[in-house]
Amino acid sequence: MFYEIDDDKVSMRIKAQPAASKNAFCEMYGEDAIKIRIKAPAVEGAANKELVKFLSKSFKVPKSDIIFKTGQNSKIKILEFPLTEKFEVWLKAVTS
Repeated sequence: MFYEIDDDKVSMRIKAQPAASKNAFCEMYGEDAIKIRIKAPAVEGAANKELVKFLSKSFKVPKSDIIFKTGQNSKIKILEFPLTEKFEVWLKAVTS
């Protein structure tokens, strides 16, 4: 499972693909991560900043509430953020 909900927090396992043509959610990466394309290059944290910005806009979460739990310097990352209605709607669409 690529996500875990604990109380009002979501932990999401992400396979980041930097230097893409646009930001987008993609297919599952194995069984326990979701692939996300990020348009910023993997240089000096630019892709991580763009990933946080993309998740913030996608799920209506303040950027300051999105935390890297692991993988800040690797392609597979675990990010934690507050559970929102927007995330729940997205999750139903992705998992059904």
